[in-house]
Amino acid sequence: MADIKLPANKVQELRDICAKFNHEKGELINVLHAAQGIFGYLPAEVQDIVAEELNVSVAHVYGVVTFYSFFTMTPKGKYPISICMGTACYVRGAEKVLDEFKRLLDLKVGETSANGDFSISCLRCVGACGLAPVVTVGEKVYGRVAPEDVKGIIAEYK
Repeated sequence: MADIKLPANKVQELRDICAKFNHEKGELINVLHAAQGIFGYLPAEVQDIVAEELNVSVAHVYGVVTFYSFFTMTPKGKYPISICMGTACYVRGAEKVLDEFKRLLDLKVGETSANGDFSISCLRCVGACGLAPVVTVGEKVYGRVAPEDVKGIIAEYK
Protein backbone atom coordinates (compact mmCIF):
# COMPACT_ATOMS: atom_id res chain seq x y z
CA MET A 1 0.00 0.00 0.00
CA ALA A 2 1.37 3.39 -1.00
CA ASP A 3 1.95 6.09 1.57
CA ILE A 4 -0.49 8.96 1.55
CA LYS A 5 1.00 12.42 1.11
CA LEU A 6 -0.69 14.56 3.74
CA PRO A 7 -1.04 18.31 3.05
CA ALA A 8 1.56 20.20 5.09
CA ASN A 9 -0.99 22.75 6.35
CA LYS A 10 -3.23 19.97 7.71
CA VAL A 11 -0.26 18.23 9.33
CA GLN A 12 0.62 21.51 11.04
CA GLU A 13 -3.00 21.93 12.13
CA LEU A 14 -2.85 18.45 13.70
CA ARG A 15 0.43 19.27 15.46
CA ASP A 16 -1.15 22.49 16.77
CA ILE A 17 -4.09 20.51 18.15
CA CYS A 18 -1.72 18.13 19.94
CA ALA A 19 0.02 21.15 21.44
CA LYS A 20 -3.35 22.61 22.47
CA PHE A 21 -3.88 19.42 24.48
CA ASN A 22 -0.34 19.76 25.92
CA HIS A 23 0.79 16.56 24.17
CA GLU A 24 -0.94 14.61 26.96
CA LYS A 25 -1.48 10.88 26.45
CA GLY A 26 -4.82 11.11 28.23
CA GLU A 27 -6.14 13.40 25.50
CA LEU A 28 -5.72 10.78 22.77
CA ILE A 29 -9.43 10.41 22.03
CA ASN A 30 -9.92 14.19 21.85
CA VAL A 31 -6.92 14.51 19.53
CA LEU A 32 -8.22 11.69 17.32
CA HIS A 33 -11.65 13.34 17.11
CA ALA A 34 -9.98 16.56 15.99
CA ALA A 35 -7.71 14.70 13.56
CA GLN A 36 -10.66 12.98 11.95
CA GLY A 37 -12.33 16.37 11.64
CA ILE A 38 -9.27 17.71 9.81
CA PHE A 39 -8.62 14.76 7.48
CA GLY A 40 -12.05 13.11 7.33
CA TYR A 41 -10.54 9.79 8.40
CA LEU A 42 -7.50 8.42 10.23
CA PRO A 43 -5.00 6.83 7.84
CA ALA A 44 -1.79 5.28 9.19
CA GLU A 45 0.14 8.48 8.47
CA VAL A 46 -2.14 10.51 10.74
CA GLN A 47 -1.92 7.86 13.46
CA ASP A 48 1.89 8.01 13.23
CA ILE A 49 1.88 11.78 13.79
CA VAL A 50 -0.52 11.51 16.74
CA ALA A 51 1.61 8.76 18.32
CA GLU A 52 4.75 10.85 17.91
CA GLU A 53 3.15 14.04 19.25
CA LEU A 54 1.60 12.35 22.30
CA ASN A 55 4.58 10.07 22.91
CA VAL A 56 2.53 6.86 22.73
CA SER A 57 3.02 3.78 20.57
CA VAL A 58 1.42 3.58 17.15
CA ALA A 59 -0.09 0.28 18.32
CA HIS A 60 -1.87 2.11 21.15
CA VAL A 61 -3.26 4.73 18.76
CA TYR A 62 -4.35 2.01 16.33
CA GLY A 63 -6.03 0.11 19.17
CA VAL A 64 -8.11 3.15 20.09
CA VAL A 65 -8.97 3.92 16.46
CA THR A 66 -10.15 0.37 15.82
CA PHE A 67 -12.00 0.03 19.14
CA TYR A 68 -14.32 3.02 18.76
CA SER A 69 -16.83 2.79 15.91
CA PHE A 70 -16.82 6.58 15.46
CA PHE A 71 -13.30 6.47 14.06
CA THR A 72 -12.62 5.33 10.51
CA MET A 73 -9.40 4.48 8.71
CA THR A 74 -10.99 4.72 5.26
CA PRO A 75 -12.35 7.87 3.67
CA LYS A 76 -16.10 8.32 3.94
CA GLY A 77 -18.20 9.75 1.16
CA LYS A 78 -19.19 13.39 0.90
CA TYR A 79 -22.59 12.16 2.12
CA PRO A 80 -21.96 9.36 4.65
CA ILE A 81 -25.08 7.25 5.08
CA SER A 82 -25.49 5.34 8.35
CA ILE A 83 -28.30 2.92 9.04
CA CYS A 84 -29.11 2.22 12.68
CA MET A 85 -29.14 -1.49 13.47
CA GLY A 86 -30.10 -1.12 17.13
CA THR A 87 -32.85 -3.39 18.41
CA ALA A 88 -35.80 -1.05 17.76
CA CYS A 89 -34.59 -0.15 14.27
CA TYR A 90 -33.75 -3.73 13.37
CA VAL A 91 -37.14 -5.03 14.52
CA ARG A 92 -38.87 -2.32 12.50
CA GLY A 93 -37.12 -3.16 9.22
CA ALA A 94 -33.72 -1.49 9.18
CA GLU A 95 -32.19 -4.45 7.37
CA LYS A 96 -34.57 -3.97 4.42
CA VAL A 97 -33.73 -0.24 4.38
CA LEU A 98 -30.02 -1.09 4.35
CA ASP A 99 -30.53 -3.57 1.52
CA GLU A 100 -32.27 -0.87 -0.54
CA PHE A 101 -29.42 1.62 -0.02
CA LYS A 102 -26.91 -1.07 -1.00
CA ARG A 103 -28.94 -1.97 -4.10
CA LEU A 104 -29.53 1.59 -5.33
CA LEU A 105 -25.97 2.77 -4.69
CA ASP A 106 -24.36 -0.55 -5.68
CA LEU A 107 -22.25 -0.46 -2.52
CA LYS A 108 -21.51 -2.80 0.34
CA VAL A 109 -21.32 -1.68 3.96
CA GLY A 110 -17.98 0.07 4.48
CA GLU A 111 -17.57 1.07 0.83
CA THR A 112 -17.50 4.51 -0.75
CA SER A 113 -18.85 5.24 -4.22
CA ALA A 114 -16.30 5.71 -7.01
CA ASN A 115 -17.22 9.40 -7.31
CA GLY A 116 -16.72 9.86 -3.55
CA ASP A 117 -20.27 11.04 -2.97
CA PHE A 118 -21.72 8.23 -0.83
CA SER A 119 -20.54 5.72 1.73
CA ILE A 120 -22.60 3.25 3.73
CA SER A 121 -22.11 2.16 7.32
CA CYS A 122 -24.19 0.68 10.12
CA LEU A 123 -24.56 2.06 13.63
CA ARG A 124 -25.54 0.29 16.82
CA CYS A 125 -27.90 3.00 18.10
CA VAL A 126 -28.63 6.59 17.17
CA GLY A 127 -30.69 7.19 20.31
CA ALA A 128 -33.90 7.95 18.43
CA CYS A 129 -35.66 4.63 18.98
CA GLY A 130 -39.11 6.21 18.78
CA LEU A 131 -38.34 7.10 15.15
CA ALA A 132 -37.16 3.61 14.17
CA PRO A 133 -35.87 2.71 11.69
CA VAL A 134 -33.45 5.62 11.59
CA VAL A 135 -30.98 6.65 8.88
CA THR A 136 -28.48 9.49 9.08
CA VAL A 137 -26.88 11.23 6.13
CA GLY A 138 -24.09 13.31 7.58
CA GLU A 139 -25.74 15.10 10.50
CA LYS A 140 -29.29 14.90 9.13
CA VAL A 141 -31.55 12.29 10.76
CA TYR A 142 -34.35 10.52 8.90
CA GLY A 143 -36.94 8.68 10.98
CA ARG A 144 -39.45 5.94 10.23
CA VAL A 145 -37.62 5.16 6.99
CA ALA A 146 -39.12 2.50 4.75
CA PRO A 147 -37.37 0.90 1.77
CA GLU A 148 -39.54 2.94 -0.60
CA ASP A 149 -38.18 6.17 0.99
CA VAL A 150 -34.56 5.38 0.15
CA LYS A 151 -34.67 6.56 -3.47
CA GLY A 152 -35.96 9.98 -2.37
CA ILE A 153 -33.32 10.30 0.34
CA ILE A 154 -30.54 9.60 -2.16
CA ALA A 155 -32.08 12.06 -4.64
CA GLU A 156 -31.73 14.87 -2.08
CA TYR A 157 -27.96 14.58 -2.39
CA LYS A 158 -27.50 14.08 -6.13
